[in-house]
Amino acid sequence: MIEQDLFPQAVTAEAAANVGRPGAEAPPRLQVPDRRQRFWEDACLDERLAADHPARLIWQLVETLDLSAFYTPLRARGPEPGRPAIDPKLLVALWLYAACEGVGCGRALDRLCRQHDGYRWLCGGVSVNYHTLNDFRVQHEAAVDALLTRVLAALVAQGVVAVARISQDGKRVRAAAGSASFHRRATLEKLLAESGAYVAELKRQASEPPGVSAQSQAARVRAAQEQQARLAAAVALLPELEAARQNPRNRQAERVKPVRVSSTDPQARKLKMADGGIRPAYNVQLAVDVASGAVVGVDVGCSNDDGKYSTGLRAQVERRTGRAVREHLADEGYVDMKAIEAAEGAGVALYIPLPKNRTTGAPVTHSRWDTPATQRWRARMQTPAAQAIYRQRFPASERVNAELQERFGLRSFAVRGLAKVRCVTLWAVLAFNLVHFAGECLKAMGAA
Repeated sequence: MIEQDLFPQAVTAEAAANVGRPGAEAPPRLQVPDRRQRFWEDACLDERLAADHPARLIWQLVETLDLSAFYTPLRARGPEPGRPAIDPKLLVALWLYAACEGVGCGRALDRLCRQHDGYRWLCGGVSVNYHTLNDFRVQHEAAVDALLTRVLAALVAQGVVAVARISQDGKRVRAAAGSASFHRRATLEKLLAESGAYVAELKRQASEPPGVSAQSQAARVRAAQEQQARLAAAVALLPELEAARQNPRNRQAERVKPVRVSSTDPQARKLKMADGGIRPAYNVQLAVDVASGAVVGVDVGCSNDDGKYSTGLRAQVERRTGRAVREHLADEGYVDMKAIEAAEGAGVALYIPLPKNRTTGAPVTHSRWDTPATQRWRARMQTPAAQAIYRQRFPASERVNAELQERFGLRSFAVRGLAKVRCVTLWAVLAFNLVHFAGECLKAMGAA
């Protein structure tokens, strides 16, 4: 009787009838779930989280950062009426931890803040929602950019980052736009007119007795207005893209091809990806310090031509770190004679492979359009010493690209527009540097 009370589901009628018979097999004793039982649990978020949990390290790092730029826009101050704002320090910590875990969506982060002990510990009872999280991530580009600069300055002061030799590489990251969203001028203008009529109809319905809640109606109007703004931006981009299409350097077949722009993300372009496919994407450019492996420069564009990014990114690295770049490594996609001439004239030694002859496949060691600067670059790249230096590009840049993609979630963007895409990239790069150089950052910024 006692056993049946303890294990009621474990004793079947047939087994009960066989109990006591010679040779009868005893019934199995099982532990079965009882999901209606109640628990009294003495819980503390700090005690539930392991002492070496990554969330603790993120919070320790965030506490050493100068976040004053994030506090300036806050309007809830003093005794004025209004709800208190969520501490920006918490939101910074959440997005840095999310970047380290490869979480790139505000809704997913919102869910984790209610279900995952690490995120719950960071929140400490503060309620956050995906609207607040998403808005915070893309509204502070200048503050995040300045934060990255201060982290790099601290690493330079510690002697970790040298900057004398950098490696640059471009990474195509999938945009939040489908290939079918690219339309010609006539289609875009038609969609814009339809969108305007739809917004007007929604506003008219808002003045009538509501059939839905006011909140739902406002959300519909807001979504329709955002779509209308994206279509207007797409139409406004057409003249610039059509003029660029008529560049004499383009082939005749390319010049007569109609221009198409995405109706959902006008600034995205169809780029050639690493697997050879062509999809809507953004071109993320990263400069890596070869000596330390830190990311010292980041730029985002929508051009397929990598060569146009080298000069600007090198200048950005020097501005962020206060150190001069002496050697610049890049792959063959960065062969741009004007950029090479400018770099050589500024005393920067470029290590970029020579372009190959399309017929023979041999490196082009001279050209009739060469200047003294480009001749120095060609002569340098034919030496074994230059080849040995160039081989450092792959372990420096490709390791960072792979880690940002696989660990830090920089595989595809869930936001639209160049400004928001750049913000998301800056968060990922900042998290990468903080995690990889946590000890040095704590030592440098904690002392400061």
